[in-house]
Amino acid sequence: MFKTTMIAIAMTGLATSAWADVAAGDACAANLTSDGKQIYAAVVAANPTLQNLRETIEEQARSLVFAGKIARAEGRDNAVAAGECVRTRLQ
Repeated sequence: MFKTTMIAIAMTGLATSAWADVAAGDACAANLTSDGKQIYAAVVAANPTLQNLRETIEEQARSLVFAGKIARAEGRDNAVAAGECVRTRLQ
């Protein structure tokens, strides 16, 4: 009984920690430009890991630029800012 309770408590803590990271990432994204928010949403939807985050950001930002959804001139700056928010979300 004690062991099961401790496992349940530990799992609750992990879920709370993960939720806090998602909330922190989303709060960060709220301060992005509209292009940055689009990049953030696309990258989050691609479900990146910390190991493939850079490649995912580049791929998603490039896709949005080529589709004419975000401005090319500011794409890199917005991608960097969005990437920092996604990194916060993943940590």
